[in-house]
Amino acid sequence: MNYLYSPPIARLIEELEKLPGIGHKSAQRLAFHILNLPAEKSEALANAIREAKLKTRYCSICCNITETDPCSICGSVKRDHSIICVVEDPKDVVAMERIREFNGVYHVLHGVISPMEGIGPEDIRIKELLQRIRDGNIREVILATDPDVEGEATAMYISKLLKPIGIRITRIAHGIPVGGDLEYADEVTLAKALEGRREL
Repeated sequence: MNYLYSPPIARLIEELEKLPGIGHKSAQRLAFHILNLPAEKSEALANAIREAKLKTRYCSICCNITETDPCSICGSVKRDHSIICVVEDPKDVVAMERIREFNGVYHVLHGVISPMEGIGPEDIRIKELLQRIRDGNIREVILATDPDVEGEATAMYISKLLKPIGIRITRIAHGIPVGGDLEYADEVTLAKALEGRREL
């Protein structure tokens, strides 16, 4: 269908369609919205994308997206570095930080184990987590993956790997609805879930 548009517009629509949750119709709407923007606004959008891509990297400690290495959380002397909260995505760190209840540090897996999608333990940042635990003085690991099938499977897998090491392993309580995402949970729900974490 993109052949009906001039090549630059067709290319823009194709690139927008590659974004998660964007279908063909949404890509068309976004493309025409961008085309109708004043030149300085479309340039600002392009520059914001370019700058975000060029200036961000993964923290060498927690694997979160950051501008500095280590990130501000891992570099803070005010945080309790003996407690690691394991989350799926960088946006989950933002969700947890919003509640202002957690003073430990994070580890971002960048996904979950999902055999249906061909994602195994080696495809996410479990190896880096194990290395951190071996290298550091860690007393607790909080597993805060989403309470869906893949999140639960990932939490159980990590729990089995860590049990022999002898550190405390907890799972956030299910104040978050099953099938829900940390990103969309409100502060009270997240605070309760963190408070009610349980030993695995």
